[in-house]
Amino acid sequence: MKAIRNTDFQFSGQTNAYFGKVRDMYTIGDDLMVAVVSDRISAFDVVMPRGIPFKGQVLNGVASHFLDAVTDIVPTWKLATPDPNVTVGHKCEPIRLEMVIRGYLTGHAWRQYKAGHRELCGAAMPEGMKEHDRFPEPIITPATKAEEGHDEDIAPADILARGIVSPEMWAELERVTRALYKRGTELAAEQGLILVDTKYEFGLRNGVLTLIDEIHTPDSSRYFYAEGYERRQAAGEPQKQLSKEFVREWLMAHNFMGKDGQTPPHMDDDFLDTVTQRYVELYEKVTGKDFRGDDHPDPHSRVAEAVETWLRENAH
Repeated sequence: MKAIRNTDFQFSGQTNAYFGKVRDMYTIGDDLMVAVVSDRISAFDVVMPRGIPFKGQVLNGVASHFLDAVTDIVPTWKLATPDPNVTVGHKCEPIRLEMVIRGYLTGHAWRQYKAGHRELCGAAMPEGMKEHDRFPEPIITPATKAEEGHDEDIAPADILARGIVSPEMWAELERVTRALYKRGTELAAEQGLILVDTKYEFGLRNGVLTLIDEIHTPDSSRYFYAEGYERRQAAGEPQKQLSKEFVREWLMAHNFMGKDGQTPPHMDDDFLDTVTQRYVELYEKVTGKDFRGDDHPDPHSRVAEAVETWLRENAH
């Protein structure tokens, strides 16, 4: 399977293109976006040199599944998925925040806690907790959405002081984020999983708050297996995770954390296969569906054809 590492499409009616860490966004006319989800993988805000076969299809499939599952909570940008690597949707004016919500003391929150901090982005983290313990209430720890470089933690008070959003919009962002996390938690529980933490991104379409980008994917979320969670916590054992944390751990074991002057280690074919298998496992576990990847020998031409067909039939 040939991984989609880079794209350079020229779709009919295309007016702009933006190349993100994983998604390449093509603007069509005034109000359509085509997201081509590549097979690139990023960690520590650095894109790795090699792509992961089928990763884009997994991300796009999971995001599509969950976008459809939350339309009663908030409007979403999605219109269609004409290709396994593609979502077409409404163009929105992005809000420059990542709404990160954490139900458990894990990952970045744990690293801060271990360093002695008892507050993250203005949210209190109680004394006496250990790694992977559940918070009494999920905490929202927003990050500014950087155009380039690292996203930065930011407290709600600073969001308001900087005028990133109005107090009314902040209240709505917080309400919707909690509602989405609650829904994600319920859907994960049905599959025997715990949605540990996740992030949501929003935009405005005709002044209406709209969910954009991906949701509840392995790139934006962390899952634990629910079975054995309590036992592992009581025994002080590591939790069984379903996320891309294992990629970060592999990189750290190879002395890479995205710091200046560090070069990403080489990922050999065996490791790429392992990452693919983990992503496919995650797709099947979180959606409850079998993964049927499209291994077209020329995925770029497949994408171009699918998008052009959709635009011809739907873009009026």
